[in-house]
Amino acid sequence: PDAAKSDHHKKLLKLNIPVYNGIEDFYRDGNTSDLAVISSPIHFHIEQSCTALNNGSQVLCDKPLGATVQEVDKLIETKNITGNWVMTGYQWSYSQAVRNLKRDIILGHFGKPLRLKTLCMWGRDDIYFNRNDWAGRKQTENGIWILDSPVNNAMAHFLHNMFYILGQKMDSSSVPFSVSAECLRANPIENFDTCCCRILDENDTELLFFGTHVSEKDSGPLFHFEFEDASVFYGGEYDGITAVYKSGLTKNYGAPDNDHQFKKLFIAIENTVCDDPEIVCGPEAARSQTLCINGIQESVKEIQTFPENILMRDTVRNRYMVSGIDSVLLNCYHKGLLLSETGIEWAQKGREIDLKEYGFFPGGNPPE
Repeated sequence: PDAAKSDHHKKLLKLNIPVYNGIEDFYRDGNTSDLAVISSPIHFHIEQSCTALNNGSQVLCDKPLGATVQEVDKLIETKNITGNWVMTGYQWSYSQAVRNLKRDIILGHFGKPLRLKTLCMWGRDDIYFNRNDWAGRKQTENGIWILDSPVNNAMAHFLHNMFYILGQKMDSSSVPFSVSAECLRANPIENFDTCCCRILDENDTELLFFGTHVSEKDSGPLFHFEFEDASVFYGGEYDGITAVYKSGLTKNYGAPDNDHQFKKLFIAIENTVCDDPEIVCGPEAARSQTLCINGIQESVKEIQTFPENILMRDTVRNRYMVSGIDSVLLNCYHKGLLLSETGIEWAQKGREIDLKEYGFFPGGNPPE
């Protein structure tokens, strides 16, 4: 955000490499680029990606693709008009372990998908929430949607992954048709730091996600994907993604993080010089996560604050925690229940949001 504070700034200037304050300034100055890598705050992703596309660049955009589904649709339209490509930086989608698992699912090795569950508990301190002016925010001061949350930032990979592995093609994702969510916060932020949700996709498969930034200990990501003929596990007692067939046979796919962190970048660079580029995770595939996030935000009219009697403050790590939230969410994960379904008195059930024709946040449809 501040080039002059970078350790590399003086070196770049010494090499006569220009540094611009905005992507528009770069192109306006007559420069071109084969590939634009967009790794800016959420609410700049779509605008900057469209600028790059319109100026002849291919695009690798960080996750999540955008804050709202209408922005994603604008990016897809711009991509189609320009004839250039966009890839989204969900690095699990580029890992060999996930791609091999996805291929076996498409081939029907596990039978019909029944229910997918994912859990992630990563504590975050004051520095995390105060590192910029948009962390934990719903909107900017001038009303631009951000929708920053665990599920739309640090853990966005794992929500997207459930849609992605259920896509009927290697470059597609399953589409959510409905979602109901329960969202709470312990930190003094605008949006939530804890969430659980139930999603039904286009094939009526149930997807459950549980995530928090106010756990006492860090855990996850864990997942348990249930199919007719097998279950697929990751995390906990399982070293790597492991399929356990009802026959007793097992198959290990390795861990998603075995590949280089920037494999997505290497593939994007290769694609710029390839006659037939392989678009691993395009905006159409990434759209499902953004659509689901919009539904989650619509499901909860008002973000709850955890009761004071279970709020804790870790003065060593400078972060908020919620007493017992680790075991509560783990129990929900294993039983496939949302918080309100366990009888916890402070949990409030969210509305079920129909996403079948949803094309505009908020409200589902553009205002007339």
